[in-house]
Amino acid sequence: MAVITTPKKSVAVNPLKQSQPLGAALAYLGLKGVMPLFHGSQGCTAFAKVMLVRHYREAIPLSTTAMTEVSTVLGGEDNVEQAILTLVEKSKPSIIGLCTTGLTETRGDDMDGILKSIRKRHPELFDLPIVFTSTPDYKGALQDGYAAAVESIVTELPQPGEVRSDQVNLLVSSAFTPGDVQEIKDMITAFGLTPIVVPDLSASLDGHLDDSYGAVTGGGTTLAELREMGSSVFTLAVGDSMTKAAEILQERFDIPFEVFDRLTGLGVVDEFIQCLADLSGAEVPAKFSHQRRQLQDAMLDTHFYFGRKKVAIALEPDLLWSTAQFLESMGCEIQAAVTTTKSPLLEQLAIDSVTIGDLEDFEQLAVGADLLITNSHGKAVSKRLGIPLYRQGFPIFDRLGNGQFSKVGYQGTTQLLFNIGNLLLEVEEAHAAGA
Repeated sequence: MAVITTPKKSVAVNPLKQSQPLGAALAYLGLKGVMPLFHGSQGCTAFAKVMLVRHYREAIPLSTTAMTEVSTVLGGEDNVEQAILTLVEKSKPSIIGLCTTGLTETRGDDMDGILKSIRKRHPELFDLPIVFTSTPDYKGALQDGYAAAVESIVTELPQPGEVRSDQVNLLVSSAFTPGDVQEIKDMITAFGLTPIVVPDLSASLDGHLDDSYGAVTGGGTTLAELREMGSSVFTLAVGDSMTKAAEILQERFDIPFEVFDRLTGLGVVDEFIQCLADLSGAEVPAKFSHQRRQLQDAMLDTHFYFGRKKVAIALEPDLLWSTAQFLESMGCEIQAAVTTTKSPLLEQLAIDSVTIGDLEDFEQLAVGADLLITNSHGKAVSKRLGIPLYRQGFPIFDRLGNGQFSKVGYQGTTQLLFNIGNLLLEVEEAHAAGA
């Protein structure tokens, strides 16, 4: 069992974590026609927007209540009301995803009371879903805010209905890219099942050109689909942080669920495919058998380069767990693990300790490793230590294709093997040439 440590430093040096509001905004962006709204200062929203734009290279809809010093002291109800009315008039969103920031959480605005008061004064807002999530950015991290937003969505929007035997809910954590979501959807539909995905980033942030520009998201899960989640026969939760959201659906609609903490690796994909076969009663499509054989061959081809390699990882908990488990299955040793927030998975890692810290902690722990895995902010660490960096997580701003990259399923696992294997192969060749 790993021991969880938190360094007692006065400040974060080269921060690893992103804020809860940014995570919530990312979850909201997987809904069609949504406008995420930050209740806070303009700077909080601008920072999150820049991070999302740099990572996805897409136009990101994001709005703010533009709190000032005066409104912070006197209360933010007027700012929230004006922001909502302006969005309805100019952007015409199908859903508004409202989340707080450290500023308004510290002040202690009664958001439920504020929203009830606004709806009472403006009956025209009665049919507009406003999903609220409490996301103080002085605690937690991106994964916490993302999970909290998904929990708010499944609490507020789904409605009861007659059970549909071919419809399943798919809850996807922040560890998965739009390309991952598309691959998981394709696996589910191959068995004749219809998934309702929350959030569906594969339809909004996968890097495609829309026919027309809109002020809100052009793709994602529709409000009508979200309403129908209560009619699903089963919930597939992918990523441990989606467990609570799956439990909410079970409590509200008596929908059974299963949590898959990762979908990278031969064994875990086998389990997912078997689950889909059991749910649908269908035969496993031949293409998956072929993809499985390709993965087996890739594991044989690459294991020479993975065996006994020491890897240092700094990622959000769900992604850290998935990456570490997969690399260990390929014969790697996890030398260091640094993450952003607490998770029940962390203690299960096969390493002496896991640090909830920053990239300074990561740099100190990674000395002597063969490979670093973290986001683009680890580039400077990689140069200083002279250790190759494989980019994972958020943000990645010095590589292209973040929206379409996939690491799940048989195909995604195979591609991940080749990507990391080629990096390790280059290092071996460089050492041989230097010798």
